[in-house]
Amino acid sequence: MNVRKSHRAAGFVLKSLAYGESDLIITFYSREFGKMSGIAKGAKRSKKRFANVFEPFSQISMIFSRKSRDTLALVESCEIIDHYADIRADLEKTLAASYFIELTDAFSPEGKANERLFALLADFLDWLVREKVSDTAIRFFEMRLLQISGFEPALGACVRCRKPVANGEVYYFYPKEGGITCAACARPERYDQAVSAGAVRTLLLGRDMDMEKMKRVSMPESLAAESRCILCGFITYVLGKEVKSLKVLEQVRRYCP
Repeated sequence: MNVRKSHRAAGFVLKSLAYGESDLIITFYSREFGKMSGIAKGAKRSKKRFANVFEPFSQISMIFSRKSRDTLALVESCEIIDHYADIRADLEKTLAASYFIELTDAFSPEGKANERLFALLADFLDWLVREKVSDTAIRFFEMRLLQISGFEPALGACVRCRKPVANGEVYYFYPKEGGITCAACARPERYDQAVSAGAVRTLLLGRDMDMEKMKRVSMPESLAAESRCILCGFITYVLGKEVKSLKVLEQVRRYCP
């Protein structure tokens, strides 16, 4: 007979789903357990036990029990570590945080811990508390998440001839091949967009740059457009769908500067 074992973990709320009249199914990401889901009985009715703790990107401390790794956990108690009030007070920051959360959810297999991914999310949420939303921060988060989750695009050299990226050259990014090709190897179609060596080098720089130095990097409009084309196109290809929260964020940034 399986016995439920109790655990305590700190993590980030990825999403919540109403279940029945009073329960919630919570998906969260913790350092120790990775992504997992649990049911909070009576969460929609009990303001005392679960008041405002299950909002997306809240950092929480939770006690839960489960019979095995493959079963839905039972959330016994939960408390807020950080509600990120400064982020929630700003619409643009809230949408950026929601995008980071949606990507984390999409690229995380259930029950597989990844301390680097947990730290990435924590670092970028802390960044949003202090800094404005920027193309640089969004693209660098995408680049690091792809690297950590094992989907890093090959940007350092042509995927066909292996010639390293050189300044002044033009490249083409092919999601199916997972990287860039040089002009000599490319067979571009009308819909393919060329990318510059500058865009490629900026993304490679952002992959490893210290967080405190990131605010010094500013992408001009052309570079930002190229970088978005590379990463967002690749993420859409890998996931097989567009990430909805990114489209909303970009619309808000476009019309509410």
